[in-house]
Amino acid sequence: MKQQSAVIGSGVGGIASAIRLAAKGHEVFVFEQAGRAGGKISERRHGGFRFDTGPSLFTMPGLADELFTLCGKDPRDYFSYTPLKSSCKYFWEDGTVINAWLDKERFAREVEENTSVSRTQVLRFLEKSRRMYDITADVFLFNSLHKLKNFLKPGHRRSVLRLYELDVLTTMHNKNRRWFHDPRIVQLFDRYATYNGSNPYKTPATLNVIPHLEHNTGVYFPAKGMYHIVDALYRLACDMGVQFHFGSRVDRIVVKDKKAVALICKGEKLDFDCIISDVDVVTLYKNLLPDQPFPKKQLTLERSSSALIFYWGINRRFPGMELHNILFSGNYEEEFQYLFKKKKICSDPTVYIFISSHAVPSDAPMGQENWYVMINAPENTGQDWDDMIAGVRREILEKINRMLGTDLEQHIVAESVADPRSIEKDTASFNGSLYGLSSNNRLAAFYRHPNFRRSVRNLYFVGGSVHPGGGIPLCLASAKIVDTLTS
Repeated sequence: MKQQSAVIGSGVGGIASAIRLAAKGHEVFVFEQAGRAGGKISERRHGGFRFDTGPSLFTMPGLADELFTLCGKDPRDYFSYTPLKSSCKYFWEDGTVINAWLDKERFAREVEENTSVSRTQVLRFLEKSRRMYDITADVFLFNSLHKLKNFLKPGHRRSVLRLYELDVLTTMHNKNRRWFHDPRIVQLFDRYATYNGSNPYKTPATLNVIPHLEHNTGVYFPAKGMYHIVDALYRLACDMGVQFHFGSRVDRIVVKDKKAVALICKGEKLDFDCIISDVDVVTLYKNLLPDQPFPKKQLTLERSSSALIFYWGINRRFPGMELHNILFSGNYEEEFQYLFKKKKICSDPTVYIFISSHAVPSDAPMGQENWYVMINAPENTGQDWDDMIAGVRREILEKINRMLGTDLEQHIVAESVADPRSIEKDTASFNGSLYGLSSNNRLAAFYRHPNFRRSVRNLYFVGGSVHPGGGIPLCLASAKIVDTLTS
């Protein structure tokens, strides 16, 4: 008789886990509170425009392709993607513009031509980032940190002996300031702390591994936009016999004799041999495991940032913009003080503009563009968001007009907004924090919730709030880790 397994939540980590279980012959059931798959990776349409609403960067696509080959399928029968020529275009108030070409030599030359940083410094930094990835990948990304036997493997022991190279004892900002004396390039590489909702002035310099995933391995974009990834994985799961139950909020995980044995959903008790949660761990313990001891560090340590996003349909083209664009703030340190200490948004936030219609023309009417305009926001602790959003909107428009030499307001023909409240409601992310705990601690990697719980057998955890962290590659990695734990 087939093992019956349940997955709670259909974010990318949940779907990947369902696929991996099905590939091992399990009968798999996915329970999702929303009406469609995807979790934080979703889309919205209005006024003839389509917007991706979650992650907008696609790196390490091999982790997605692996799921198809594991099932004996050709990934290209389900979805395709192409490499980008530029990972991001950066703008500063002093008029400096740098395009982060994926050709490392071209990027390094562009930095040298526009700043006081030499081409050699950039290339050396990216080589250091590559070495850091080589040290950390097997130990920190693709294996559990909470299994002692993993550290006894020869490869892990070699990596552990090189941990001194990971710069754990200094912050990302301090390390970058020593690498690059030009504050603009320091700011450019400090920005990578925000990829997991953290503060570069507090997070360890170990996170300088992140640039490797863009500049050394490449950035890609799916042919039909970011939601195409979810759609492809969902179709693969269905082809593998996975059964999805949408609009099905799980009320409780039943634990008996220190073993997860069933779910309560819509008043019905459903027995399972294995249960995998893709739910934010704080939400999970509060709502689904109320009788289990709560991991206190999940509440006492600093949580990640959230986001405030404006989805604007623009009735003209901006040929000087790339797919991904950053308009930097004038005082980066102040921006993070507001986010993490004051729990507010400063008057001059860094603005990220993602225009998917540059890659997928059908995402906007002809001659128009879909602007996903995002700033980092604090977690939701009861702020007056309506008042804050109105003020921030004005400040963002003033910044865009000033730095791009336009009057954007007159070109906005469609608009909607997402903020920490709606993110919390739509994705069950506690306080709207996008990545669970921040990495604003040198031991942050060890404080993230493990992918299993020793005191509750047959219960496993995937997704952005657990090890190894948030973002599409790491969520897929969490599913890969759990795959080994359930073997």
